[in-house]
Amino acid sequence: MARYVDSKCKLCRREGVKLLLKGSRCETVKCSIVKRKSSSPGPKSKRVKKLSEYGIHFREKQKLKRFYGIFERQFRNYFAKSERKEGNTGQNLLVLLERRLDNVLFHFGYGLSRSHSRQVINHGHITVNGRKVDIASYLVKAGDVIKPKNKENCIEMVKLNVDSNKNKALPSWLEIEDSGLEGRILHLPTRDDISIKDIQEQLVVELCSK
Repeated sequence: MARYVDSKCKLCRREGVKLLLKGSRCETVKCSIVKRKSSSPGPKSKRVKKLSEYGIHFREKQKLKRFYGIFERQFRNYFAKSERKEGNTGQNLLVLLERRLDNVLFHFGYGLSRSHSRQVINHGHITVNGRKVDIASYLVKAGDVIKPKNKENCIEMVKLNVDSNKNKALPSWLEIEDSGLEGRILHLPTRDDISIKDIQEQLVVELCSK
C-alpha cells in the first residue's frame, strides 16, 4: 500500500527546503525532508528534470511565497514596496515579509504554524498596542506590543499554543514575557534575522524585474 503523504509535505519535498507549513512537526524527525535525506541510497524510479534558468528563478519565488503563505497579488505588492524603499530590493522584500503579523505570532508561539497564526488573527484574538488587529498582513514596527485580546477564551487559547511551542527559539529582534502573554518588537529584522535561510533573493528580484 502506498504511504499517504500530506499535500503540505509534498510542497516541501518539491521545493527541497523546510517551509514549516506544519509548524513544530517540521522541526522533528517526522519532517518529510528529514525522512527523504535519511532514505536508503539506490536508483530512484523518477528521473529529475533539469530546470531551465527561468525555472530556477521561478522556484525561488514560489519557495518564498509558500514559506510565508501569500498569493501572487500580495507578493507583487510587497515587491513594489521593496523597490521604492532605499537599499537592496531583495533584502527589503525579505524584511517586509518577516514583519507580517502572522509570521511574528508564529515566532511567539501564538500559532502552531503560519497558517494557524493567520486564523488566530482573523478571528480577532490578537491586539497590537492595545487595539484589536484582525489583518494577518499587518506590518509590525519597532516598539509594538502584541498580546491576546483581554478575554478568557483568547488568553486560554494562546496559553495552550505557547505551551505547545515552549521549545521554539525566538529571533533576536523579538522579545516575549515569561508568561508568554506579551510579545514585543525590539527592532526591525535584518537580513540575518530572516526565517527562511535557504533562499537566493537576488534570483527573485531578477525574475520580478523583467
